[in-house]
Amino acid sequence: MKSDHQAPMLIIQGRCISLNHPTYFIADIAANHNGSLKQAKELIALAKKAGADAVKFQHFRAEKIVSRYGFESLSGQLSHQRKWKKSVFEIYQEASLPWEWTQELKQHCDQEGIHFLSAPYDLETIDMLEPYIAAYKIGSGDINWYESLERIAAKQKPVLLSTGASTIPEVKAAVHLIEKINPQLCVMQCNTNYTADPENFKHVNLNVLKEYARRFPDVVLGLSDHTIGHTTVLGAVALGARVIEKHFTSNRQQEGPDHAFSTEPNEWRDMVLKVREMECALGDGNKRIEQNELETVIVQRRGCRAARDLQLGTVLGRADIEPLRPASPNTISPNEAYRMVGKKINKFIPKGEAFQWEMFPE
Repeated sequence: MKSDHQAPMLIIQGRCISLNHPTYFIADIAANHNGSLKQAKELIALAKKAGADAVKFQHFRAEKIVSRYGFESLSGQLSHQRKWKKSVFEIYQEASLPWEWTQELKQHCDQEGIHFLSAPYDLETIDMLEPYIAAYKIGSGDINWYESLERIAAKQKPVLLSTGASTIPEVKAAVHLIEKINPQLCVMQCNTNYTADPENFKHVNLNVLKEYARRFPDVVLGLSDHTIGHTTVLGAVALGARVIEKHFTSNRQQEGPDHAFSTEPNEWRDMVLKVREMECALGDGNKRIEQNELETVIVQRRGCRAARDLQLGTVLGRADIEPLRPASPNTISPNEAYRMVGKKINKFIPKGEAFQWEMFPE
């Protein structure tokens, strides 16, 4: 969808998302519920209080997302999974969200006044979630699973596509596939290293957002972020992202696969505040003298002033004109000083007085 200014727009449950609207914040609870429905509900309430527009869960069943045999046949666990004390399959089993929670979580989100989103990780789950969620999230790992992309796009709800660990041809193929079915799309830059290592800032590559804006002019841009702090979020908003997703937890010290790189409530509130300040600071791009600069134009700019006492009838030479601050109203600008040279003044002008065109006879 497009706005009046041709900026891409998404509408999620009545909320407009575009360059002309406030950034949309998604608190990704993911596995941070720790297998507790009570904790999941508490995180929903905390996210709302912290300023999130939506909470996002991940609906997966271990046997439908990972191969126990496949991971056990690898020579050890890789990337962030190296730190896991249990097998990959066991961790996914423990982190899975029971289907029977879905309706209750949706109702709790409605009570709190926050949108309910999820990323489904198998075809049956895509269908199961349709009555409940306001938008579908597609995780980076599924960018080349076209059957899933098509099934999600066909639901005709807004789609948020993460693009971590992928190439431009892969992103282009996924975007075009989805857009043919459903134009309601947000493309999110993402780096899928979940180690919270400060070195990850070297790999976030926010300037990809410029490339996305050029290649995909009809989609809203976003960032799915896994770094600690607000640096990448502020940079993304400055580059045009208007959907921000970060993992959310009540306490990073908890055990679990996602807590260590998640954002806590106080940090989340601070992030929202800083982004709102950033949005104000970005402005509309039209260069002008701003309302709060009207007085500084007077005190900082120069105006043409008499370099000495000038008698009535004096014919001005260049040496009689000195550009000095302030530029009082109606003072002749320094860039027009040449027009005064050779003209006769019609009154006595003391040294330092500002020249005005009315001082010269017609």
